[in-house]
Amino acid sequence: MLELYQFELSQYSEKVRLILDYKGLLYRKIEVVPGVGQLELFRLSGQRQVPVLKDGQTYIADSTEIAFYLDRVYPEKPILPTDPVERGQCLLIEEWADESIGLKGRTAFLGAFAQNQNFRTAFLPRETPDFVRLLLGSVPAELIDILGTGVGLGKDAINSAKKGLHQDLEALSLILSSRPYLVGDRPTLADLAVAGLSVLLKFPDAPYLNLPRELQGKGIPGLADNSAYDVFFDWRDSLYSEYRQLSTSSPPPPSGDSPTSIEIE
Repeated sequence: MLELYQFELSQYSEKVRLILDYKGLLYRKIEVVPGVGQLELFRLSGQRQVPVLKDGQTYIADSTEIAFYLDRVYPEKPILPTDPVERGQCLLIEEWADESIGLKGRTAFLGAFAQNQNFRTAFLPRETPDFVRLLLGSVPAELIDILGTGVGLGKDAINSAKKGLHQDLEALSLILSSRPYLVGDRPTLADLAVAGLSVLLKFPDAPYLNLPRELQGKGIPGLADNSAYDVFFDWRDSLYSEYRQLSTSSPPPPSGDSPTSIEIE
């Protein structure tokens, strides 16, 4: 079985999960422990960043390279068009989505996480003590903004990312208002990349991810709740309902001593 080394909230991991589901390939998710787990991942694959796909003894890093590998090795339900013009359009959109929706979406998401106390505490496990929830929720947004500025996540960077995402979502909504897919008459890598990478902008209203139930259908204020982008998010959710597997229907871990996470003792 294929194994996907991932972070559950990584939109690049979600892009790969959507491609795997679209192709109908069984895979096992392996959640990488931040820090020490990434060191172990580097030992195994030469890469610290997720996603990394393992197929037998072969490790493939980077969501785009994984997509190309899957289409080459598992050609059923291809995601790259054969028509030269459509293929070129597909590759351009996929690259743009990685650099625009992917990076700006992560910045805007972290901004919402920092500025919105309820959004911040909603990600804590249910068994988290109340005093920890209170402590995390009470951290002033101004302090988080000061700390974020030092790592390129200050208010200006967040506002710039959100401004760019407004333009991206407007453009996508205009395109999808008159056609079923971004390129051609069936889903391609362009569609799957854009849909998967948008997951941090607004979570699907179904348990595709291992998230608290109250976060389903929620997202970045000003983007997720903007009716001007309903065309896009309705299209995204329709694509998910047809191809994405619910997290509860994921295949169980194999028996034996195979790890379900990467850890260093």
